[in-house]
Amino acid sequence: MLIVLGSVVARDDHFNESLRLSQEHVARSRQEPGCLRHDVTTDPGHPGRLVFIEQWASAEDLFRHFKVPASVEFARSIAALAAVEPEMKVYEASELALPKAPRSTPDAGR
Repeated sequence: MLIVLGSVVARDDHFNESLRLSQEHVARSRQEPGCLRHDVTTDPGHPGRLVFIEQWASAEDLFRHFKVPASVEFARSIAALAAVEPEMKVYEASELALPKAPRSTPDAGR
């Protein structure tokens, strides 16, 4: 599985357009083969920053996504609205089982 973390800082006068384009891109990308997750949110510490979180089943799926004409156009458009160059990092990942939390009992804390 691949995890993609990306961000773009929109110019103040283009934030709403950047958010709209990003939401359209996310909705479209979620329909692609191998897309397990594709989200965009704002950074609470930097309201002009959009953060992307993606999960892809394989590198082939992700690289196919990069070649979709709508994805190419999105990358071009969002970069044109950005205050600084957008960032993106791709990580290989595997899910780990988390230990179960101990259950509390009614007598706990006495």
